[in-house]
Amino acid sequence: MNLTVKQRIPLKIKKMGINGEGIGFYKKTLVFVKGALKGEDVFCQITAVKRHFAEAKLLKINKTSKFRVTPECSIYEECGGCQIMHLRYDKQLDFKADLLKQALKKFKPQGFERFEIRPTIGMKEPKHYRAKLQFQTRRFGQSVHAGLFAENSHRLVEIKDCLVQDKVTQTIINRISELLEEFHFPIYDERKTAGVRTVMIRKARETSQVQILFVTSKVLDFKPIIKVLADEFENIKTVSMNINTSKKSDIYGDKTKLLWGQESIAEGVLDYQFSLSPRAFYQLNPEQTKNLYQEAINALDVSKKDHLIDAYCGVGTIGFAFADKVASVRGMDIIKEAIVDAKNNARQMGFTNTYYEAGKAEEIIPKWYQEGYRATALIVDPPRTGLDDKLLKTITTYKPEKMVYVSCNVSTLARDLVKLVSVYDVKYIQSVDMFPHTARTEAIVKLVRRKNN
Repeated sequence: MNLTVKQRIPLKIKKMGINGEGIGFYKKTLVFVKGALKGEDVFCQITAVKRHFAEAKLLKINKTSKFRVTPECSIYEECGGCQIMHLRYDKQLDFKADLLKQALKKFKPQGFERFEIRPTIGMKEPKHYRAKLQFQTRRFGQSVHAGLFAENSHRLVEIKDCLVQDKVTQTIINRISELLEEFHFPIYDERKTAGVRTVMIRKARETSQVQILFVTSKVLDFKPIIKVLADEFENIKTVSMNINTSKKSDIYGDKTKLLWGQESIAEGVLDYQFSLSPRAFYQLNPEQTKNLYQEAINALDVSKKDHLIDAYCGVGTIGFAFADKVASVRGMDIIKEAIVDAKNNARQMGFTNTYYEAGKAEEIIPKWYQEGYRATALIVDPPRTGLDDKLLKTITTYKPEKMVYVSCNVSTLARDLVKLVSVYDVKYIQSVDMFPHTARTEAIVKLVRRKNN
């Protein structure tokens, strides 16, 4: 390694990395520069030297990319929630297709060079798309601030006007911060204070109903705040409290209690509605979710003869898109509240061919097969960690005829495809931009079992 910390160097940026940083080579050493774009000539200062690469801080752009734009967000660099807002939006979409190619090249699933990667489906208006907000709260003097931690730190960045957050949820969190301060609520502190640590606010796109979840490290009386909020915001339909006493970084604890209003809010996608309880998973970008689900329908290509397993089913939303097209749908999820929602949602929609069970996919699917159930189609929508090794083994053992993998992490997707291609052909990968201005993308993979398996 021929670089040292604090050394200043010129660099030509050859490409962009999976976190949105610019990448160049200095005397054959890979250098990552946050904020630099492909095609730029920059001057940067080395901040860290690793075994096979170095990291640098951008000091000056000597040759600017024609695709560079000025971010509209005033705290863009400080916050770190978005990584590529300085890149023109159409080029963000190209970058996200390239993310898939980079991940595939790294993990090298068999035949990856021939995979069809389709152009990313973007948004017409890529602003204020996040319908769910999870802001941390901290006290600064007498003031209560809500926002996100700066990248790789526990330093809270107050956010009062987020460019990607739904405007109603932003208005409500701003008001909640004022009320927490006005009513002298204890605010969580990692060192000594027990109190409010996180506020979750979710707005249903279809109905505009809002739910609030206060996450606190001790039981608190939120009645004064709830009364003010209910008077000021008629679309708030439910307020709950979650107790999290852990010192770890987990956002939620195990116990959630309804404080006011109804148990859940109503949301809709495509041509059906469903209920969402506070802890239930649903996509953060409802506007793009209909595109995501439609692409899943197109890719799985089911018939009335098919029996479908919806792994990581949440409240059942993606499975409901298939329920009237197949013989049966079975789903599972580790969050028990989500399974309760899924059963209620199916009942409300009149589906009699659905079955839901709480537990791990890698344990439940083999049990179902032992009981005689045979799936011809499978859809998986795992968290960012990807598929569990046991689930991968389960899939490659029971081999449903067709499969759709919905991924929110290109790296774990490419890793999992290494094993899946031993049984399945990858027909295509379709990326959908669920998170504009970030270095993340969602992808739909169409997989069909090979005839010799």
